[in-house]
Amino acid sequence: MPQPDNHGHRQRLRAKYQARGIAALTDDEVLELLLSLGTPRKGCKETARNLLGHCGSLAQVLESSPDRLQQVKGVGPQNSFALSFIHDVARRFLNQRLANRHYLRSSQEVADYLNHAMRHLTKEVFKVIYLDSSLAIIDTEILFEGTLASSTIYPRELVKAVLAREAAAIVVAHNHPSGSCQPSDADLKLTRTLYQACALLDIRLLDHLIIGSDSRPYSFADHGLMADFEQAWQASR
Repeated sequence: MPQPDNHGHRQRLRAKYQARGIAALTDDEVLELLLSLGTPRKGCKETARNLLGHCGSLAQVLESSPDRLQQVKGVGPQNSFALSFIHDVARRFLNQRLANRHYLRSSQEVADYLNHAMRHLTKEVFKVIYLDSSLAIIDTEILFEGTLASSTIYPRELVKAVLAREAAAIVVAHNHPSGSCQPSDADLKLTRTLYQACALLDIRLLDHLIIGSDSRPYSFADHGLMADFEQAWQASR
C-alpha cells in the first residue's frame, strides 16, 4: 500500500527525536507529532502551526479545552481528545513523581507540578500537599473549589483532612484565574487564619503558593510572611 505524501516528513521528525531528544524539536514539530497520533494518515504540519497561532504557545495548546481546540481548522474530536489526554497524563505523572519526595529538596518540582495542574484553570481551586514528619510528600488533593475567601475555606475541614492522612505538615496553594500572582488582603487574612488553626494542633503550615500566569508561583514563605505569622503566633501564647 502506498504511503501518504507526508510519511517521509513524519519519519524524519521521529528519527530526529529518537537521535537527539525533544530539545531538537521546535514547538510546532512537537505538536505535529502529537497530532499525528490522532490522525496517522493525514499531514498535520499546517494544523500544528494554526494551533500555535490560535493559542499562543505549546503550553497554552495543551491547556486549552477541546472546544477551543476544535475552533482551529483541521482539529477534530480525535485530535482534541489526544491533546487533552496527553496533558492530563503529564499532570498525573508529575503528581505521582512527587510521592515520597522530600518537600524542601523537591520544591522546584512541586512548583512545576502546581503550575502544570492549576495555571490553566478558569475557576479558583484550593489544593493541599500533605507531608509526613520528615517532610516527605504523602498526597495532594483539591480541597475547595469556587470563589475562595476566608468565608468559603473552612479551617476545620482542612484540619480534618490533615488528620485523616496523619500528616504532620502541609503546603497549600490556590490559583488566580486573572493571572496575577500577587496576594490580596483576603489571601493574607486566609493564610493567617489557616496558620493559627493548624498551629493549635501542632500541624506545620509551611507555605502558601499562589499560581498565576508567571512561570513561578508566589510563595508566602519566600517573601517572609510565614515567618511573620509564626512570630505573631509565638508572641500571642
